[in-house]
Amino acid sequence: MKAKENNLTTLDQFKDRNYGKRGTAKREALEEGYEPFKIGALLHDARLEKGLTQQELAEKTGTTKSYISKIENNVKEVRLSTLQKIVEIGLGGELQVAIKL
Repeated sequence: MKAKENNLTTLDQFKDRNYGKRGTAKREALEEGYEPFKIGALLHDARLEKGLTQQELAEKTGTTKSYISKIENNVKEVRLSTLQKIVEIGLGGELQVAIKL
């Protein structure tokens, strides 16, 4: 019996094929919008891992359910100080920030 081919595509391969290589206008526009999206997705996953609803997380951090939803859905950017409060107080985690040169 013949082994199945691996039809997996990496994220970078997908972006190269659909948005062009790094340095092209279309690809750079995609990459520029990725960081706020990633923050929302990470927050969403962490909240679910902790078993919290948006309402519960909002109450723990003194924000609103609507605000948490907007961050998770990349509708609103979050201030670093607010993100730190959400992560540390609301989720009991540690926010780590890195700068790569």
